Amino acid sequence: MTDSRLARQTAERLIGSRAQLLKYNGLVGFDGFVDTIVEVVDQRQSVTKYTPFRSIKDFSKRVEAAAGRSANFETVNTLEKLGGNGPIMAFALSTLGAPVEYLGMVGYPKVHPVYSEFAKRAKIHGIAEPGLTSAFEFGDGKLMFGQHSSVHEVSWETIKKRFGDKNFRKLWNQANFIAMVNWTMLPHMSALWKKILSEFKPGKDEKRKVLFFDLADPAKRIDADLLAALKIIGEFQQYHDVVLGLNESEALHVAKVLRLKKFPRSQKGYASLAGAIREKLVLHTVVVHPVEFACGADAEGEAFVTGPFTAKPKITTGAGDHFNAGFLIGRLLGLSLGHSLQLAVANSGFYVRHATSPNREQLVRFLQTL
Repeated sequence: MTDSRLARQTAERLIGSRAQLLKYNGLVGFDGFVDTIVEVVDQRQSVTKYTPFRSIKDFSKRVEAAAGRSANFETVNTLEKLGGNGPIMAFALSTLGAPVEYLGMVGYPKVHPVYSEFAKRAKIHGIAEPGLTSAFEFGDGKLMFGQHSSVHEVSWETIKKRFGDKNFRKLWNQANFIAMVNWTMLPHMSALWKKILSEFKPGKDEKRKVLFFDLADPAKRIDADLLAALKIIGEFQQYHDVVLGLNESEALHVAKVLRLKKFPRSQKGYASLAGAIREKLVLHTVVVHPVEFACGADAEGEAFVTGPFTAKPKITTGAGDHFNAGFLIGRLLGLSLGHSLQLAVANSGFYVRHATSPNREQLVRFLQTL
């Protein structure tokens, strides 16, 4: 099946999905940031005109040349927006029509103004102030610099004190799908997961939920902590259908920690990598999404699709979160693994081209052009 045919089929399924999506309730948590998108000036021609550094490589050469001396760099803030894996993913889900409630670092006791648009389309509950992230974007990647002291407040104790254990239990019980993301930056996330596992076990007749996990670049956490977190994620599979989403570097890191063999960097190779991680952790689904393509594995087998790659993205911060939202929408609609992957890469592809989250109609039109 060609990608264009897969894209058209996915568009057809999305066209009539409004009523089906409204049947679901979602819960997403627990991080939250204010993202400032930044360009670094390479040369300034006038008060209003400048040329930014086009690549991290070019910028790094200038930085390296300053060693033993000094250097002055001008930065330009091009956009301030809601940030964090959870808020961006939840915003993208709500834009596509999935009912979502968000709990996390979106401001406490008042919601931060940057989340005002998000609050119009989803119910959001703040338990801590957002962290601050400056995303230095270049054509070949981004450098994230953050002030993240409030991440230490995200814990079961804080949820219980500032939101209420009964309120959280109600949110959890009524949710059909739940996304718990950014394990890397939230130091108490593993403990929170253990609490949920021990106290929020479903009843015998209760329908299994779809649980989505995203680690968010675990390179700065020690391998022992990552391995323990992966085992906890695996424990959720007993009660729910667990989806683990990984970008390329995350997948390779997880594979190393799990002591899996190396796989070729190709669509088929990474699909096999997803299958190996899934089998090792005994999960419902594992997805791996490098920049150029995406692949995954579930009980039905392995699949991969080519992404609508663009060499000139308007934005890259949040691309993975839009991929995750698109994939989850596909799973909620009962799409196959391949169609869900196609929906995911299209949602991400639209976002990086337009720097905005697509609604269903926009995504359908975009899919029809692939």
